[in-house]
Amino acid sequence: MPYTHLELESHDWPFPNRYFDPAKASALYRTYVESMIHAETCGFDWVGCNEHHFSPYGMMANCNLIGGALAYPTKRVKIAMIGNLVPLNNPIRIAEEYAMLDCMSGGRLVAGLMRGIPHEYLAYNIPPGESWERQREAVQLIIKAWTEPEPFGWEGKHFQYRQVSIWPKPMQKPHPPLVISASNADSAKFAAEMRATMGMVLLADLPSGKECIRIYKETAKANGWEPTAENVLVGMHTCIAETDEEARRSMAHGLKYFDQVLMGGLQASQRIVLQKTRYFENEESRDRWKSRLDKRRTLTLDEAIERGTVLCGSPETVVKQIKRIHSELGHGVFNFTVKVGTLPDEVIRRGMELFRDRVHPHVRDL
Repeated sequence: MPYTHLELESHDWPFPNRYFDPAKASALYRTYVESMIHAETCGFDWVGCNEHHFSPYGMMANCNLIGGALAYPTKRVKIAMIGNLVPLNNPIRIAEEYAMLDCMSGGRLVAGLMRGIPHEYLAYNIPPGESWERQREAVQLIIKAWTEPEPFGWEGKHFQYRQVSIWPKPMQKPHPPLVISASNADSAKFAAEMRATMGMVLLADLPSGKECIRIYKETAKANGWEPTAENVLVGMHTCIAETDEEARRSMAHGLKYFDQVLMGGLQASQRIVLQKTRYFENEESRDRWKSRLDKRRTLTLDEAIERGTVLCGSPETVVKQIKRIHSELGHGVFNFTVKVGTLPDEVIRRGMELFRDRVHPHVRDL
């Protein structure tokens, strides 16, 4: 849910909120929610919400509010919270709100328990070096809050509660399916240890994605379970139009705003975190993340399409792209980010309909 009414110029982080116009944001929120509701009629299995702070990159400071707005206008589509940033928030509150969403939606919640990207820790004044400890403890506490039938106490390193007994509890048993980000080796291992679906977004290239999947599957096996293709989610920017030329023109326009405005300050803040703190568990993971940021910034649209990190083109072209990426990664879930920068909403809605009519029939059985 980006804020799309800014000039094409980069700002430091945090982005000054004097540029924010509540009336314009109100219209954007309505458009975004209506588009997400429309996704159900376009054959999508999930609609996704996420959490970001202090930036026009995303206006979903609390993605659970959007999940609640989707619970009753939709009937079939799963409501995918991808998701709450558990090291930054109260894990009991997350457990309670997710349980509410699962009951409100009739058991359609997909529960994303995310660590977040580095700058979020600056926003909430949480030491980035504690992120892994807080993530692991919070996820374990949330699962216990969902599954323990009697009140219990919790005395952890980062979270302490004398008595926990949440009302409501989730509809899905033993709890809603989990998604945990897994775009690097450390995260892939953690997702597998938690028996969660792994989520990778904005890949640098297909080989790095394949390596994360390999680590995830090996770690899962070592922990006594076998993931299926449905446990591997790959997300990427997507634009589908009537012709390749139209899709590329629209995507290029949207990416210009995405890269120059939405990502500018975020990349600067992330580099500060990576240089000054122990956000990653080892230097190899840190260097891989920095390399991924550098590659993203310098790639042209044509290069990104060739690398298999962007879906863009006519329905027939996108079918070929999906089949190629799936043949490389073997995953079972695509996460399409269809609002890329200032990509026009009418282009987005038409692209969703083209997906339903001319893409989905050719890829749904992969």
